[in-house]
Amino acid sequence: MSIFLAGAGPDPLVFPQVFDRFTDEVRKRAGQGGTARIVVAVHSAAGNLQDVVDAYTEPLQARIECDIVVVPLRAGTPADPAAFAGLDGLVVGGGLTPGYWEGLQPVAGAIAELVTAGVPYLGFSAGAMVAPQRALIGGYRINGVEVCGAECSEGLDSVDFREGLGLVPFSVDVHAAQAGTLSRAAGAVAASLTERALAIDENTAVVLDRAGDQDYRVIGTGNCWDLQRNNGGAVVSVRSGG
Repeated sequence: MSIFLAGAGPDPLVFPQVFDRFTDEVRKRAGQGGTARIVVAVHSAAGNLQDVVDAYTEPLQARIECDIVVVPLRAGTPADPAAFAGLDGLVVGGGLTPGYWEGLQPVAGAIAELVTAGVPYLGFSAGAMVAPQRALIGGYRINGVEVCGAECSEGLDSVDFREGLGLVPFSVDVHAAQAGTLSRAAGAVAASLTERALAIDENTAVVLDRAGDQDYRVIGTGNCWDLQRNNGGAVVSVRSGG
């Protein structure tokens, strides 16, 4: 089963493919005629949590018969490992990446076991950024030099990497072309903060066949910028969606 890492939040009208393909995987996992159980983990720093939840659950319910278990991620309250038992798919939403990291880190081992065993994973924006072994959490300076706009900092000054969920072997940044975070990913690789990073555009996702894969496909209308450390710098290759 696949891992889907989307470069922005959910937009089923502009980028329906990621929901279509994820729910196809979930349907296979649940079995013919079965009601799928999907966990949706979301963090909301302010406002109505239900509005955030609906942005993820409504496109899922429009595509597949499913029972959805919402896991709210709140400061100081880690996710309950019991919520992840017996699921057929896992969706991790977008928002403040440090909030997602704090809420999911205590259950990272359980999530990695589930995905390795074949449970499909769909991460939007922050949910894509926390998925790697070495996760980019935020920040906008490297060695005191700005590498992206402060509005992309997630409330952090220096670019910060932490142990993530352990699903993929490369780091991930999102909103690449649209928010200018491609330069953050490039700066991080050049500064040896990570050996490899994928910077994913909005309305675009990378798809891995299984946890730990080095290779991937790209779906959607944008690009994935693949940056790897080489001779003291960063070498970039680009894959377009399709």
